[in-house]
Amino acid sequence: MSQFLRSYLTVVWFGLAAFLIASLLLGLSALLRPNRPTREKLIAYESGVDPVGEGWSQSQIRYYVFALLFVIFDVEAVFIFPWATQLERYAGFGLVEMGVFVAVLLLGLVYAWRKGVLRWI
Repeated sequence: MSQFLRSYLTVVWFGLAAFLIASLLLGLSALLRPNRPTREKLIAYESGVDPVGEGWSQSQIRYYVFALLFVIFDVEAVFIFPWATQLERYAGFGLVEMGVFVAVLLLGLVYAWRKGVLRWI
């Protein structure tokens, strides 16, 4: 067996040992721990407040869309910083490209605004 494969075999042995030790400890703790479920223990716990009503509720999709738009614009704004540090290197071409990039971002923002996605309530 080559030295290259032997190094991978070492990793496999350590991974197998870690898996076995974790399984053994979890199984042992499941056997030794006390298990006395009561009605109060089985109730969903939410920040110290007793739950009221159904456990299922439908949430508005607009919150997810709002969060997704935030992530998109936040990530896209990160692309401006490397461009700003290398502005002299890119010269006029880089300026035009960044102008197009910012215009597309603004177009997306205007579209979201006109569709009413940015309204919170």
